[in-house]
Amino acid sequence: MESTSEKVPRRGEFFILEAGTVSGPRCGVAFTNLDRLLSPPRLILLPEEGGIPPLREVPRLTFDPSDGPPPKDLEPGFSGYWLVSKRLHDVMTSIDSSAFAFTEVDYLIEDGIKGEARYLCTVVSVVDALDEDASTLLIDTSEEFINGKFYDLSGGASVTFARGKLGAAHVFRTPYTGTVFCDLAFREAVAAAGMAVDSDADGLWFIDASDI
Repeated sequence: MESTSEKVPRRGEFFILEAGTVSGPRCGVAFTNLDRLLSPPRLILLPEEGGIPPLREVPRLTFDPSDGPPPKDLEPGFSGYWLVSKRLHDVMTSIDSSAFAFTEVDYLIEDGIKGEARYLCTVVSVVDALDEDASTLLIDTSEEFINGKFYDLSGGASVTFARGKLGAAHVFRTPYTGTVFCDLAFREAVAAAGMAVDSDADGLWFIDASDI
């Protein structure tokens, strides 16, 4: 069904936060000990319940320039996790520490030299705060979804959130989609730390939630 009302989401209030670049090669960083971190039969490190599982050893990642460019502040696709830089990690923990789970990795660059601090990261904050009456989106209840419904944002949507339900949350998912959302305060904190927010130059892509 579609949910609409006379109210409309305000531009610049909430955003979808995506990782990586729209175009261009994947960075040249890869795990070198993933096989020793996985718990069979899992094929990725991120557990179904999310978060960071107990690890047998520190994740080790190595940058090989022959495989691609250096990592940006936010890189997706690391066995279910984002790979984040120290400056982005510091922004995340300063503005909404409860929204994320991290584990620092052993990050090596050329010739085995230790690189700057890098972290595997996942968003763990889940808040049921989407304002269905004020939003325009497809709410799919046609299948037996785990939480009873699914927010389908494909094909365009315009959504907003009830700030009273969000509380202190600045970065979060909803129970009905895996999409990561953030508010203007987080976007501004990223910009204040020197990272691009109007392009994906540093690996962060902000899509205005009022016009998806």
